[in-house]
Amino acid sequence: MNPTAPNHFASGQVTFLGAGPGDPGLLTLRAVEALASADVLIADPQVLDVVRVHARAQVDTPLQASADEASIPADVPALRDTANLVMTAARAGKRVVRAVTGDPGLDGYVAEEMLACAAEGIVFEVVPGIAAAVGVPAYAGVPLRDAHGTDVRFIDARTADERCWTEVGASDATAVVSTSLDSVAAAAGELVSAGRKPDTPMTVTVAGTTTRQRTWTATLGSVAQVLKAAKVLPSADGGQPVIAVVGERSAAAQRDRLSWFESKPLFGWRVLVPRTKEQAASLSDQLVSYGAVSHEVPTIAVEPPRTPQQMERAVKGLVTGRYEWIAFTSVNAVKAVREKFEEYGLDARAFAGIKVAAVGEQTAKALVAFGVKPDLVPSGEQSAAGLLEDWPPYDPVFDPIDRVFLPRADIATETLVAGLIELGWEVDDVTAYRTVRASPPPAETREAIKGGGFDAVLFTSSSTVRNLVGIAGKPHNVTVIACIGPATAKTAEEHGLRVDVMSPEPSVHKLAEALADFGAARRDAALEAGDPVTRPSERRPGSRRRARS
Repeated sequence: MNPTAPNHFASGQVTFLGAGPGDPGLLTLRAVEALASADVLIADPQVLDVVRVHARAQVDTPLQASADEASIPADVPALRDTANLVMTAARAGKRVVRAVTGDPGLDGYVAEEMLACAAEGIVFEVVPGIAAAVGVPAYAGVPLRDAHGTDVRFIDARTADERCWTEVGASDATAVVSTSLDSVAAAAGELVSAGRKPDTPMTVTVAGTTTRQRTWTATLGSVAQVLKAAKVLPSADGGQPVIAVVGERSAAAQRDRLSWFESKPLFGWRVLVPRTKEQAASLSDQLVSYGAVSHEVPTIAVEPPRTPQQMERAVKGLVTGRYEWIAFTSVNAVKAVREKFEEYGLDARAFAGIKVAAVGEQTAKALVAFGVKPDLVPSGEQSAAGLLEDWPPYDPVFDPIDRVFLPRADIATETLVAGLIELGWEVDDVTAYRTVRASPPPAETREAIKGGGFDAVLFTSSSTVRNLVGIAGKPHNVTVIACIGPATAKTAEEHGLRVDVMSPEPSVHKLAEALADFGAARRDAALEAGDPVTRPSERRPGSRRRARS
């Protein structure tokens, strides 16, 4: 039956979607589009977290089979539980996304589900994904072909028969073997028995394309010893999937120069960022680009001011033309003014005729999301001092009004107020919100902080030091402490923390960059000494030398 023919049972449709081998960045644009419109998301457990973030909040994600076997037509063969979920949702007229690891075209079970849809006339489409057998070697720094155009053969060790092993063993093709960690030595043995030389180069990669990725270089004859020496086997996790690449021309010998992913400066580091997800978004993206895993823990919570009358008068003043400028020094200030606007039934049009300043890019983005394009964003340092550098002095000829509305936190500094007054402006310094200590993070996070489960902590202010220690305890002494400036570093030291990294400028992005430089230097030192590259959390307490940033 034509899979694009009209649906005879319902208006539902199914998208069979390849989610790739694990890195969320490998999803295709078409995959993201399909996920955004899904009513039901049925995903392999390995990629559920990868795809769920692109789905709507109300998407249904059934995790267990619940299909009514009696509802399956007699001419449709019995299907697995996952297939029953897909069919039941499609019959109900839902838009179903069936997300699988790698590429759906290489999944035999998914082929069954496609045939079932075709048998009932249910419309379906296929969104290809990056297959693990292709994506993982690329992330491991192992090209599958060289300039001489070597043949490449893909083998699934679970289903390969004797003929398959014999054909590959008798050839000089690069073999990409999908197997499990505890079966990789047996697969190597099959190739040797079929004719491959025991000294044929081999790489073994586990958790490919994720920050848990690890790759070992060996030969067909030595792989068992290499994994044992690395204390990888025997292991309770021996059943986890691996991709092994075998061949003289697979560039395994050049992996030290081609391993671009695992050689990132903060590869695999768990970095604690004491900010909310919204505040830490761009910082977390930067850390991910260095190979780190960012974990956000809010240390402050935002609450309305104790006495709202001052804020109410200021907002009314905006509407009546009391101000020439309004200056936003944080995303929270934008949020506080926006909430007050909504309370009064106002929108961004109330800013007409008023100049708007933002202390930095994140604050400017919050304003744009509100519908307001700021007139002034610091060209240099993104701080109150940077804002003052670019702020024009009051000019009675060009400025009909001499007053600035400054909505800010209850604990904000006076730097901006004093600077604006010095420039000739009158300032209505208004408490728009209060910052209070956040609730403690989950017990698991607290234990990781105190027990050395994090590799680094980024402190962006003295208050983040005090509040994190107050709600979660003091970070373990193996954890790298990175501070945004001298005042923050002093507070950290007062709390008994050793400061390893200091940002050269008071910028969260420069702080992350400084941490990356620290990680790169640490990695280079280990390689030069002939030591294995480890994360700080992998080292024994007290064994770590003090390092300077």
